Amino acid sequence: MDVLIFATSVKKPEEVKKVKPILTAVPAIQEWNFDLEDCDNILRVEVNDISPRYIEFLLQAAGFSCAELEY
Repeated sequence: MDVLIFATSVKKPEEVKKVKPILTAVPAIQEWNFDLEDCDNILRVEVNDISPRYIEFLLQAAGFSCAELEY
């Protein structure tokens, strides 16, 4: 299992609700959460064999910016 971390443009709980069905529909995503208190509006995702680009694509398709952070 990998943990991927992204900076996003998701800023409000209502926007998290918009993204929720997209992330929960992907079986390889085990857990995910947003830290809206962080200046980068962090999304942390626990995945099994998913490319970070795929997560970026999912959020971008929903109208949000999303970029993987190196850690």
